[in-house]
Amino acid sequence: MRLAISLIIAGALVSVSCTPKVDLTKGLQVVDVSTGWADIGVINGQNKLVPSVAFKFKNVGDQLLSTLQANVVFRRVNEDKEWGSMFVRISGAEGLAPGATSEAQRVDSQLGYTGTEPRQQMLDNTQFVDAKVQIFAKYSSTQWQLVGESVVERRLLAK
Repeated sequence: MRLAISLIIAGALVSVSCTPKVDLTKGLQVVDVSTGWADIGVINGQNKLVPSVAFKFKNVGDQLLSTLQANVVFRRVNEDKEWGSMFVRISGAEGLAPGATSEAQRVDSQLGYTGTEPRQQMLDNTQFVDAKVQIFAKYSSTQWQLVGESVVERRLLAK
């Protein structure tokens, strides 16, 4: 029994190690990107806006990307400090096939701006600091790679 399990594990390791690694900066595209500021309602009597991004991944390579994940990171444009992030599961073991496009993903930051003025006035305020979003991807046991980044458009998103 132990021998059978050892052979199965060894076979799995060999098949994984024989699969060519995909450089996601070349084999994966971030498509249909849309950014803006999501109105998440009234918090403690103040309007709250958070940066938001919607996107899809397109596999432009020739390899199946199994267990594909995204890590979406928001930052203010004048800071390196993270302002919110979220991990997103794009595909499981079934993977994202060559030529295929994932389902749309929408990610809102946990942090944003609050104020008593109307939401559009918050965006027009001279003290308003824009945000940027960076999208990292990885599949299987590979390392995270930056595959897309954008400044968050200064516009309100429909609820």
